[in-house]
Amino acid sequence: MPTRAFFSTLIYSARLQAAGLPRFNDDLAGACALVRENDLAGRRWSEKNYRGGYTSYASLPRLHRMSSVFATLERKLLVHVCRFARLLDLDLRGRKVFMTDCWVNIMPEGASHSLHLHPMSFVSGTYYVRTPPGCAQLKFEDPRLDRFMAAPPRRANARACNRQFVAYPAKAGHLTLFESWLRHQVSTNQTEQERISISFNYNWS
Repeated sequence: MPTRAFFSTLIYSARLQAAGLPRFNDDLAGACALVRENDLAGRRWSEKNYRGGYTSYASLPRLHRMSSVFATLERKLLVHVCRFARLLDLDLRGRKVFMTDCWVNIMPEGASHSLHLHPMSFVSGTYYVRTPPGCAQLKFEDPRLDRFMAAPPRRANARACNRQFVAYPAKAGHLTLFESWLRHQVSTNQTEQERISISFNYNWS
């Protein structure tokens, strides 16, 4: 073919494990509720910076070092992160891949999360604990968007590889991984139930 694709951006989405997810997610949901209940500093920060929702990002960002259930999640996620690194053809040079940050996000109706990225890490992601039907998706932005200059808009039926934004549905028991420089957002949760997720960063050393 005369045209080939280069500079691709890979996004990884998979089920955490083959079986036992309902019970594991119940344990995680209970742990997330306990974190919110006891995290006064996080609730205060969220009132100002995460309108309508709760996140432990600014107060308790290393839950994998504080709780056995989050530590178990860390071990399960590592398998997927290493698989994603191989798909990216990353040369880790025999160094260790490890989780640096892990925090809770609880989004009730009306909560959203604006475009952002995750500095000081190489792979980031989210694991979904509770996802009511129709809850907010994870939306990714084309990293070249600010360089399109005079380009015409994309067709409504453009192929996925040519779209300027791509949305991944949130599904309990599944995780989504992406390179940390990729900007993303969570649009407004329009369901009456809480959307619960756990976000994390990985680095190598």
